[in-house]
Order: sequence, then C-alpha cells, then structure tokens
Amino acid sequence: MAGKIRIAVVGVGNCASSLIQGIFYYKKKGSVGVSGLMFEDVGGYKPWDIEVVAAWDIDKRKVGKDVSEAIYSLPNCTAVFEPDVPKLGVKVRMGKVLDGFADHMKNYPEDRTFVLADEKEDELEDVVSVLKETQADILINYVPVGSEKAARFYAEACLKAGVSFINAMPTFIVSDKEWAEKFESAGIPVVGDDIKSQVGATILHRTLTQLFIDRGVKIDRTYQLNFGGNTDFLNMLERSRLKTKKVSKTEAVTSLLPYDIGWENVHIGPSDWVPWLKDRKIAYVRIEGRLFGDVPMYVEAKLDVEDSPNSAGSIIDAIRCCKLGRDRGVAGPLYSISAYTMKHPPVQYPDYQARKMVEEFIRGERER
Repeated sequence: MAGKIRIAVVGVGNCASSLIQGIFYYKKKGSVGVSGLMFEDVGGYKPWDIEVVAAWDIDKRKVGKDVSEAIYSLPNCTAVFEPDVPKLGVKVRMGKVLDGFADHMKNYPEDRTFVLADEKEDELEDVVSVLKETQADILINYVPVGSEKAARFYAEACLKAGVSFINAMPTFIVSDKEWAEKFESAGIPVVGDDIKSQVGATILHRTLTQLFIDRGVKIDRTYQLNFGGNTDFLNMLERSRLKTKKVSKTEAVTSLLPYDIGWENVHIGPSDWVPWLKDRKIAYVRIEGRLFGDVPMYVEAKLDVEDSPNSAGSIIDAIRCCKLGRDRGVAGPLYSISAYTMKHPPVQYPDYQARKMVEEFIRGERER
C-alpha cells in the first residue's frame, strides 16, 4: 500500500492553486470515469495521496494565511474548479525574496501583481528546519521566471534537508551537471527543469515538429508566440528575466531537429501581457517547410488554454514519480519523468519515447 506524499510549495500562485484544487477535486471524483489525468495511478499513488505540509510566498495577501485560503487570494486568477478545499492547517510562511520580485511590477495595480509582505524572511536554516520538522518528501519550486538566486536558495535548502526538488521553473538546476551531481551524491531524486504543460504550446510545437520530421518535410523556419494575462506574463515583461525561459522553450523544439536551421529561423518565447486574459494563455505556432520536390508548405495553429491547470496536469505525475524514486532509493535526476514533463530536462527525448520510459519506470523496469 502506498502512503502519503508530503510536499512543500514555494510560490502559492496560480500553478499551486490548480495543483492543490486538483488534489481535492480528484479525491471527490475517485477513480471511476476519471478524466484529465495522464496517469491515474503511479506505483499505487493516486492524486489525493498528495498532501501539502509547508508553503512559502512573498505576497502580503497570502503570507500568514492557511494554504487553503491563500490559493484563492489575489493576484491569483486561475479557474476555480474545486471551490471547497478544506483547511489544511498549514500557514504560508514568508519566503526569501532575493530576485523573486521584478521592480517593474510596482507600476501595476495591486490586483494584478505581487504586493510584498512586510514580514521577516525565512533564512536558509529556517527553510531547512521547516522541511525537516514537517517531514516533507518533495519541495516544488514555483518561484517566478528569472528568479535565479531564489531558485538556487530553495534547491540548497533541499540538499541540506534531504528533500527532493521538483523545479517547475526555467532556472537550470536539475539539467545542470554540477547541481545534478550534488543531488546524486546526497542520494536525493530530483525532477526538472521548467514544467511542460499537459497540452501546452511546447508539446503542441514539438508534436508538429516531429510530424514534419517523420514525414520527410524539411523545416526551414518556425515561430511560437505566447501571451497571457497572469502575473507570470506580467513578470516576463522584464526581458532581462527571460534568458533561461527562451533557451528552455527553444531547445525543447530544436532538440528534435536532426539538422540546424539557423538561430535566425527560430523564434520561441513569451511576447506580451494582456490583463483581461487573466490565466488564459494564447499561443500561435507556425512551421514553414518543403515537402516532395521542395514544394513549400506551412502549418499554423492557435492554442487557447487555461494556463495553470495545464501545468498541474503534468506536475501531478512528476510528484508521484519523484516519490516512487524516493521509495526505491534512486539518487539524482529522474530522466524519464523529467523528459516527459519538463521543457529542459537533463536529457531530451521525443515525447513518445519519454512516455514509454515513464511507463517502464512506473513498472520498475527502468531505474530512473
């Protein structure tokens, strides 16, 4: 019998809200006629076996509240598909700000952006202590894009506490050789980097790219333009914070190509913030190529999706596979689930192959 999976969350934003709502949504729904899950059962673990034992944020409207209340607090704006999350008895703690707050966000209305809490920040030893006291298995990193120092701060806390790290953001930690070796030496399984949504712009773009390759169509150029209305897109208006995000999203697609089409022929990344879209994300994908006889063709696609539930559909599997890795004593990056659920894993695989690897891992036929 599988037990509980005890998670800590850094950043109680839209993605955390969707994840936590989902735990209780599927608990109510059970296993009969279930929809919206890539895997209903992962080594005996169901979605409702996940429980939140610790949380950190930096917004004054969330810090000090029970997590069950904080997930519905501004500036969160994602869909509420489970309005009855019960009190969890877990208060949101004040996190370490570092580079987790972009200065330009002070110029926008409070209901659209972060409002820094005037509280004492938890230091590294505080985070480590909480992780140990709550017996957390896994910490999920949801700090904003561009928060390089903050992401590494929480990764270091996990190393010191013996807690697994799932990096949902595009700071390269699990895919960084030095960090990966640290977690492997410490005997801690980790998953990352940068969550790849259930059916998002990246997986759509990758699928179309693989189709072109498999059918012998030579790709000449491609773009992916994304915009939305949540705080993630507002945060990314500061272009200096986009470096690793653009690398992550671009390599997720170009890694499939068996040839180089030139940097100038690939443009992938967030483009703008449209406030009234709230947590909706709209993506336009275009691929131009040449088929038989070098005759030109192109494909254009538009994706319109609620961003954060899309993310939760992948993280729910990353959490359960990570716990399975802990149960089995696996150390270091979990290559299979990282390749399947992350844009910038340690090793890129085509998605059909990554899916097969995850199935093998769950059955115990693959170490990681």
